[in-house]
Amino acid sequence: MQNLLDPAILFFVVGVLAGALRSNLEIPPAIAKFLSLYLLMALGLKGGFALHASGLDATVAVSLLAAIAMAFLVPAIGYAFLRRHISGFDAAAVAASYGSVSAVTFVTAMQFLETQGTPPGGHMAAAMVLMESPAIIMAVLLANMLRQRACAPASVVASPGGGAALARFGGGPGTGTPLGKILHESFTDGAQLLLLGAMAIGFLSGDTGKAVMQPFSGDLFKGMLAFFLLDMGLLVARNFSAARTSSPVLLGYAVGAPLVHAAIALALGWLLGMAAADTALLMVLSASASYIVVPAVLRHAIPEANPSLYFGLSLGVTFPLNLMLGIPLYAWAARTVLG
Repeated sequence: MQNLLDPAILFFVVGVLAGALRSNLEIPPAIAKFLSLYLLMALGLKGGFALHASGLDATVAVSLLAAIAMAFLVPAIGYAFLRRHISGFDAAAVAASYGSVSAVTFVTAMQFLETQGTPPGGHMAAAMVLMESPAIIMAVLLANMLRQRACAPASVVASPGGGAALARFGGGPGTGTPLGKILHESFTDGAQLLLLGAMAIGFLSGDTGKAVMQPFSGDLFKGMLAFFLLDMGLLVARNFSAARTSSPVLLGYAVGAPLVHAAIALALGWLLGMAAADTALLMVLSASASYIVVPAVLRHAIPEANPSLYFGLSLGVTFPLNLMLGIPLYAWAARTVLG
């Protein structure tokens, strides 16, 4: 309940209500983009300052390895389940969305934990970056595999009919999305570069940089987050109808999968002896779903998939549930299990 009374979350609720009532309230796209860039920069600086204070040690390495493990495990589980209910391309796209992460959910969770007096380690910002790309890579590989399977029956047809049949299937070994291009898009994404750059600056500048940047990355942060969540509420309201028309199985996945992923992350944090705050953030990252970076990449990499499906479920269902209920639940579970 305390998280629901947070001003930033309340502004998110105001945005959802305004969108549901079809109000003319809107945030200009340029301002919305600036707000997202500000949050990434401030988050990177905060992580860098915290990492400078704590240093690089085995604890940091364990947390990052746990994040990478979850980044591969979550989309694998998602695809294995979803391919039984929807097409292979849709299953790969939805699994990639849920295997990747939501930066906004992460930022909100960071703020929540700091308010609770249990700030996580600054290295968890690096964990978020590491968890962004593996799911995209796995989805593209799965999609290319599906295309090759579709082409296989056509390859045995004799020419010239074989060539026509192959073309109808989208033919040939070269039609898959090049992995190198996907890797380039994933690792050179502007949001990730800004986050990593800000984190490096915070790490290098240390306490001196923290004092200088406090008005920017500290004092303004809460207000900017509230403004951005207002815009996110409007966006959720606009995309809720797409999620509502999904099948019961997919709606159940959008609600239940984050809980399963968070539980696996909690077990992994317990096995590795991670701190409660770091484990809570790992649970948040594992339970979140990307609705910005992954849909932008998948729209070109897997055009066979339905964008309204993976975008509507992640933004219309999982994002608001995580924001209002998931974050306090994951934090409570991590404190209860790890102390």
